[in-house]
Amino acid sequence: MKVEKFPDRVIEIDQEQYLYFGGTAYLGLPTNKAFQNLVVKNILNWGTTYGSSRTANIKLRAYDEGETFLASHISSESAVTVSSGMLAGKLVIDLIKKQTDCFFHLNDTHNAIRIENSLPLFVNEQLNERLLDSKWEKIAILTDGVPSFETKPVDLSFLEQIPSHKEITLLIDESHSFGILGKNGCGIYSSIQYPVKRKIMVSSLGKAFGLTGGVIASDLKFINEIKELETFTSAAGMNPAFVQTLSDAAEIYTLQHKKLLDNLEYIDSILIKNNYLKFDKTYPLIYLLSNELVEKLNQEKIVIASFKYTKDAEPLNRIVITANHLKEDLDKLVQVLNHK
Repeated sequence: MKVEKFPDRVIEIDQEQYLYFGGTAYLGLPTNKAFQNLVVKNILNWGTTYGSSRTANIKLRAYDEGETFLASHISSESAVTVSSGMLAGKLVIDLIKKQTDCFFHLNDTHNAIRIENSLPLFVNEQLNERLLDSKWEKIAILTDGVPSFETKPVDLSFLEQIPSHKEITLLIDESHSFGILGKNGCGIYSSIQYPVKRKIMVSSLGKAFGLTGGVIASDLKFINEIKELETFTSAAGMNPAFVQTLSDAAEIYTLQHKKLLDNLEYIDSILIKNNYLKFDKTYPLIYLLSNELVEKLNQEKIVIASFKYTKDAEPLNRIVITANHLKEDLDKLVQVLNHK
């Protein structure tokens, strides 16, 4: 189905209005007037794009301000922006594959942080035996912050079982947890206190943060190594107007995050839990395990996210709650869900 304007809480299809519970604009920023005004102000100052390398002799202050905000918000030593979340993941993989003996993946990770010949972390629900052997080696563990079809952050407690002679780099894709989980939406990076040599966070900024771009956060040494990669130095950076907006919109992010949490608390208070739904009041997705429910919602003029991540996969049916949904929207949604 095609629409003629950004699908916020209401969309128009064939001249009929539907409630919309899809997309990834968790904080409701693309249509937020105060946020839009900041973007417009920064475009007037920084232009619509800046197609130069970040290593050119002219340095834009926008990058310093936006990246300082991100590092502070994430509680990382350093952070750098790039033009997309996908590029953020690929840059990190390109760098750490030169420093890693063996890769392990914890779940069906996003394509941004996949690499050939990665081994499953768990085999028959037990830690892969290679992680427990006596060989000293540098390993990298790849995971999404919140795995697909899940509503809670990934459980990393297994890290305590890996012997100390395995030097661990943990790479976590927070595209669907940054801006949502943690204090003011800081993500889960700062809460990871397990014994690892290095932890790295990558994330799209085009989801909760409402701006086209990506971020890499880690220790200063690693971020400086990223900045020396040929792929980074030969590419244009994230739109400087958008990077400046990251810093300028700090208060808006906090306000919208609170609205999102209030909406989730409200749903939790009125939703009758059942086996056809997967929901947690700290996370803005409700997974539907019944195709009948999808059709029922459509009949009530409620559109949700429904798509295949890969060609052969089962459809992913999920309800996406945003900061912009009104109580009356949530009432109508939950009324349908409660009458399954």
